[in-house]
Amino acid sequence: MASPEIEALTQALSRLPGLGPRSARRAVLHLIKKREAAMAPLLRALEAVNERLVTCHVCGNVDTVDPCGICTDMRRDPRALCVVEDVADLWALDKSRLFPGRFHVLGGRLSALEGIRPEDLTIDALVTRLEQGGVDEVVLAMNATLEGQTTAHYLAERLERFPIRLTQLAHGVPVGGELDYLDEGTLAQALRARRPVG
Repeated sequence: MASPEIEALTQALSRLPGLGPRSARRAVLHLIKKREAAMAPLLRALEAVNERLVTCHVCGNVDTVDPCGICTDMRRDPRALCVVEDVADLWALDKSRLFPGRFHVLGGRLSALEGIRPEDLTIDALVTRLEQGGVDEVVLAMNATLEGQTTAHYLAERLERFPIRLTQLAHGVPVGGELDYLDEGTLAQALRARRPVG
């Protein structure tokens, strides 16, 4: 039987997405066996992120600097803006290196069942960004779920007054699929085949 401290670590890890009690136990045993090579660097990395973690005031990304590295990257096209539901979607799209522009994180999606309304998301901040000008295209990269598509439809109505090209991800994203779980090939196809909204 493990000590209370080791058991607490196992339980903490088991609460992470994708890790159940058995996987957490295996991870803890690995960390114990490789204490200097695995546990110490993990602790240092967790402490560094914990101390510096901030939300970007421009786009809503999570980073250790504000504005984030994506918003300050001068190689990115400021005329193209990709709107995503959450940070995991931003990271998935950014990792593909297929979208050359900047991002805007809504912080969720509209859901009547969960009581998530437009004012609960960063839609007003998105509108403010567009009012400042300089954006030619907005890509609605919502998940292919009922709530995601409802959010995309709502955004299309809110943004129709702006002189922008409004597009959304096309085929390649399966219905019910979440961007964070898609491979880069599927994401590439979805970005290449994006189409106008409405």
